[in-house]
Amino acid sequence: MVKAMMHGANGKMGQVITGICKEDPDIEIVCGIDIVNDKDNGYPVFTSFDACTETPEVIIDFSAAVAVDALLDYAEAKKIPVVLCSTGLSEAQLARVKQVSEKVAVLKSANMSLGINTIIKLLKDAANVFAPAGFDIEIVEKHHNQKVDAPSGTALALADAVNEARGNEYEYVYDRSQVRKKRDKKELGISAVRGGNIVGEHEVIFAGLDEVIEIKHTAYSKSVFAKGAVEAAKFLAGKPAGLYDMADVIEGEPA
Repeated sequence: MVKAMMHGANGKMGQVITGICKEDPDIEIVCGIDIVNDKDNGYPVFTSFDACTETPEVIIDFSAAVAVDALLDYAEAKKIPVVLCSTGLSEAQLARVKQVSEKVAVLKSANMSLGINTIIKLLKDAANVFAPAGFDIEIVEKHHNQKVDAPSGTALALADAVNEARGNEYEYVYDRSQVRKKRDKKELGISAVRGGNIVGEHEVIFAGLDEVIEIKHTAYSKSVFAKGAVEAAKFLAGKPAGLYDMADVIEGEPA
């Protein structure tokens, strides 16, 4: 059984992951870190890494960018692999992630969903079939009305999967309202919708002559991201130093 630390234990995602791990016989959260310690999680929660008396085999992080520096310092010092799920990291922090990954295993992904990451893998094959056949490619993403960035990081990851498979021949187009011309064959359109409490919906459209292929993923709750993080933690425990992503989890050598 993998022994894990939950960084951001008392946040929304930390609580979802805590619930998932209680039902999973292959992983146990033995401790947590959170500046707010007001819940009974069934494991000790410390307000700082310095106060922690447990020795986990892997860290699951769902906190905030401001807390990532201390996390990376701790992971590096203790040589504990970390599944890094916090978003909004600065360029300096991203550089630090790469630096730490030279000494300890770090897994970072634009989206922790197993479904999205399987689609990313499928898109590379699909692009190499449909692009040479002249299909136009569009991506539409939908999220709740509180999401501030557009397009989503996941939409860009989907676009990158297509573009990399095709030798980066596409130009991303986010707004056609100011351009009065026909669609160029080397455009890859990305559209964003914001409304209500949509958790997350991503659709990749391959539109050809008399046929349309749509590859779509819908998240109905945040638990899909939590489940992916748990699977990533089980995979990463015991792995050698390096920078991993969810593609490594899906391709799947056993943890």
